[in-house]
Amino acid sequence: MRIYEIDSEVAQAMENELERQRNRLELIASENFVKDPILEAQGSVLTNKYAEGYPNRRYYGGCEYIDVVESLAIQRAKELFGAEGANVQPHSGTQANFAVYFATMSPGDTLLGMDLNAGGHLSHGSPVSVTGKYFNAVHYGVDKETELIDFNQVEDMANTYRPKVIVAGASCYPRFIDFEKFEAIAKSVGAILMVDIAHIAGLIAAKVHPTPVPYADFVTTTTHKTLRGPRGGMVLFKKDYEKILNKSVFPGTQGGPLEHVIAAKAIALKLASTSEFIEYQKKILSNAKSLANAFIKEGYRLVTGGTDNHLISVDLRSKNITGKEAEVLLDTVGITTNKEAIPFDLLPPTQTSGLRLGTPALTTRGMGESDMEIVAELIDKAITNNNNEDKLNEVREEVKKLTEKFPLYEGLSYIK
Repeated sequence: MRIYEIDSEVAQAMENELERQRNRLELIASENFVKDPILEAQGSVLTNKYAEGYPNRRYYGGCEYIDVVESLAIQRAKELFGAEGANVQPHSGTQANFAVYFATMSPGDTLLGMDLNAGGHLSHGSPVSVTGKYFNAVHYGVDKETELIDFNQVEDMANTYRPKVIVAGASCYPRFIDFEKFEAIAKSVGAILMVDIAHIAGLIAAKVHPTPVPYADFVTTTTHKTLRGPRGGMVLFKKDYEKILNKSVFPGTQGGPLEHVIAAKAIALKLASTSEFIEYQKKILSNAKSLANAFIKEGYRLVTGGTDNHLISVDLRSKNITGKEAEVLLDTVGITTNKEAIPFDLLPPTQTSGLRLGTPALTTRGMGESDMEIVAELIDKAITNNNNEDKLNEVREEVKKLTEKFPLYEGLSYIK
């Protein structure tokens, strides 16, 4: 029995979302399009099974095949990233981060992470997050001139606050991060180093981006974004931390693992070990550089002046439009983006002075460097002519041509 046969309302909403993904240009840096086997695994009978615990150490019977799947995911994660240990159960990147904090700190202990306005993430100790409510979170930022991580500030704050955990990694930082330098600072104050690679995991897996694994005590990540797997989280760790980390995930911060999602993680990790995936990651990088150069050509300032990874941060202040206004405007012409604060932003997070744009999803569709140039031109055309409906209609037509040239999920339907 199909969904539409028993629930036409949900089926129609799913169909509408499918059409939205097909017919719009997806530029949100944290989003991607998974392969069909990932969708199949997440809709499999594994969703029926409770499997509290770990392979060969479950609290429920009947887990012998579940153990095979989860063991494959663990082994593949370790091999792909060169890690000593892996936990594939976290439901999200935030859950993965909190599991590390819970394993290594007590409430009130000090956490040093990247400031949200500098490109950090909510789960790095933001006061609106549980990570900022449970722990004494202090934050480092970027240099005002270069907009690169201010390691002098990181070192000074580490010496002043003596944090239990130092967090490296970001949600919106377009440059390589010096993980070795973070390790040296952490060691100098006796802190544990956790690196959040949620955005750049796929690039690291393909060895086109520096890896933090040799330097960090813990490496956390989501399994979607550049890794192009299901929505979920994962923790890599040094062998000495295996017992406390696993205990922190279950029973510390989660109950039963989502084994249908873990199956999809296992598949994604296998796909990430292929030569095709490596070429895909290289294209993500070349497309991001092409997009960055195209925006500079159109007269936009980019945070840090460019990119080393999959995303760019566009400063909109010279265009007399806020990030929120640009996001809403672009959505009306079929281009999906998200507002983002730029370093030292004077506007609130609900408005922002910038846009964060990423290339993973468009690269998955098959787009290349010349297409990125077109995308930048279309975004600029919409922003420059935001009150000219004729010009906006021209952008809509060009977006339609691009999406039709690079089709998505052909043959899939939820109402037929």
